[in-house]
Amino acid sequence: MAESPIIEVQNITKRFKGLTAVKDVSFSIREGGITGMIGPNGAGKSTTFNMICGYYPPTEGRIFYKGEDITDKKAFEYTNMKIARTFQIMKPLKNLSVLDNVVASSYFGHAGAKSVREARERAMEVLQFTGLFEKRHVLSKDMGTPDQKRLEMARALATKPEMLFLDENMAGLNPAETEEAIRLIRKINESGVTIFLIEHIMQAVVSLCEEVIVLHHGEKIVEGTPEQVMNDPYVMEVYLGMKKEDAHA
Repeated sequence: MAESPIIEVQNITKRFKGLTAVKDVSFSIREGGITGMIGPNGAGKSTTFNMICGYYPPTEGRIFYKGEDITDKKAFEYTNMKIARTFQIMKPLKNLSVLDNVVASSYFGHAGAKSVREARERAMEVLQFTGLFEKRHVLSKDMGTPDQKRLEMARALATKPEMLFLDENMAGLNPAETEEAIRLIRKINESGVTIFLIEHIMQAVVSLCEEVIVLHHGEKIVEGTPEQVMNDPYVMEVYLGMKKEDAHA
């Protein structure tokens, strides 16, 4: 597994009128790994995530992908760079079947399908991979939250990404559903896809991530392995609401 960074974020800041939402944040995402970002509500996670994904241009700073400056790239250009993302608020094509949702996504990206047959074949492979094959004829609007979240990942995978951004993919899932999502994310990573995720469910972060970045009030306060982060006194105080001595009480 390569050790070089696939994403480098250099001193990004985002201001919305008079409000500084993210201030001077830098980090890198190692190619082939799973990196997570955590922090309390309002910490700047979503703003940082959306800057890296091309939805917000940073006010200051630069973003690099495989050494290329992509700071000024737009979100719609990302699929051609082998980058895909999911959304916390799922956005399926509600009146289409699961299969047709994934078929539609198969036409996008650097390796977009050139025919209906190719798109369907790719979609069927992705549905088998993500465990949705048996529900391929179900309308997406009739699916429950866990399956809709799985469909979000299937649609992203249909574009054949090398880099996948996951936006709170486990929000609203019960413990058993969370475990299933963890297994799928690990499977995606093992297939060769680098993953960057923001997540509130600490079980998932600790289980999946090799590196974790912690934001608070728009600034990076800690970066390290899950064990290092979870044992950091500042993280315990601002994120977990406890002093270090309380952890051993």
